[in-house]
Amino acid sequence: MLKELGARLARIRKQQGFSQTELAEEAGLGVATLRRIEAGQDSQMASWLKLLKTLGMVSAIEALLPEEVRSPMAEARAEAGRRKKTNTAGGLVWGDERS
Repeated sequence: MLKELGARLARIRKQQGFSQTELAEEAGLGVATLRRIEAGQDSQMASWLKLLKTLGMVSAIEALLPEEVRSPMAEARAEAGRRKKTNTAGGLVWGDERS
């Protein structure tokens, strides 16, 4: 996984016209750190954040951990609750044993 992410970072860096030295300097990192990251070696999250911000990829960072995530099961439960509330105004409700 780290090798793939490092390769993607290198590709984006090149597409944006940065050399390793330029990107490292602009991100406030050492060139050796950037080389390790691009090689897929272990690295700190803070270094990744600096690089992604420098490359204008803040949205990619935010997509990693959105503020609120609702699972499909939570969505289904919420929808079922909304439907049940709208059906209690006098209509039949599932499980209603009136004959």
